Amino acid sequence: PRNVTARPEEIDAIFGAAPPHLRLWLLLCLDLGIRSGTAQRLNPDNYDPTNQTLQFTTKKGARQTLPVTAEIAEILTTCDHQSRIPYVRQIWVRQPHKRRSPDPDRLNESGLNEAFVLLRKSLGITRKLTPHDLRRTAAVDLYRLTKDVIDVQGFLGHRSLQSTIWYLDHDLRPVNRQTLELIKGSRTINQRKGRTA
Repeated sequence: PRNVTARPEEIDAIFGAAPPHLRLWLLLCLDLGIRSGTAQRLNPDNYDPTNQTLQFTTKKGARQTLPVTAEIAEILTTCDHQSRIPYVRQIWVRQPHKRRSPDPDRLNESGLNEAFVLLRKSLGITRKLTPHDLRRTAAVDLYRLTKDVIDVQGFLGHRSLQSTIWYLDHDLRPVNRQTLELIKGSRTINQRKGRTA
């Protein structure tokens, strides 16, 4: 599997230069670990401003609810919550259009990916970093912080733990012999207790 994660200096450069619509899209991928296609479609139907949560359907059809970060919440307060237009598009419409701005008909995942590649290259980032790598970065960062694969599974909205492991397999550490002996010893003690009960 692909195991590319974004480096801190790449994240700083990208977020420092990203136009507002691209910044929101990438924040949804990095801060909340949302798939880029889902992130570009999120609209006021998905957001609960009172609880500051986003609720959406994952790629495999599961319902996912995530609290938004303070930065995302602040950006969303600037949007029209009576509209059904996706947040990324709402923000794009408000910004002054430059020659390199995407065509409104291309403000879909493909067009956003193209804009991301142009931004990455303009910053001199030569690695083929993708928005999905930001999702992977979020997953790996959460795992490194918690060491809990189940937390990462819930964060990513995976039904299958195997899907989560696919994101983390390069970051998992091998089990050492001492741990295996502890497990075995614990099992033996429990078996003995079971016989005397």
